[in-house]
Amino acid sequence: MKKFINKVENVELEMLEGIAKAHPQQLKKLPDFNVLVRAEKKTDKVALVSGGGSGHEPAHGGFVGKGMLDAAVAGAVFTSPTPDPVEAAIREVATPAGVLLVVKNYTGDRLNFGLAAEKARRLGYNVEMLIVGD
Repeated sequence: MKKFINKVENVELEMLEGIAKAHPQQLKKLPDFNVLVRAEKKTDKVALVSGGGSGHEPAHGGFVGKGMLDAAVAGAVFTSPTPDPVEAAIREVATPAGVLLVVKNYTGDRLNFGLAAEKARRLGYNVEMLIVGD
């Protein structure tokens, strides 16, 4: 057996809920989005947000925690998340110091994280993007 999947249409949701339930003191899942965030919000440092298509676990949710990401946004399997959950992650973890989006050099991620950053900036959030590649 390679993996456990109850229903294909719930795989991302169940993955994030499982990670959050396994680490309830450190992590929580946002109710309306496939976003995993630190349970303890930063107040004095730049918040870090990343994400991308599911199917690469434990990335990206596996990198949320103290000294690591403040939020991970999960898209569908091998699909970039849409701007709405990215924006929800920004709103959830934003600090006065700002939010840095760590975005992989994939067209869908660049587009959707960029759109979310633009919208968040219009709402008054201090957001910057860092494009990374391998």
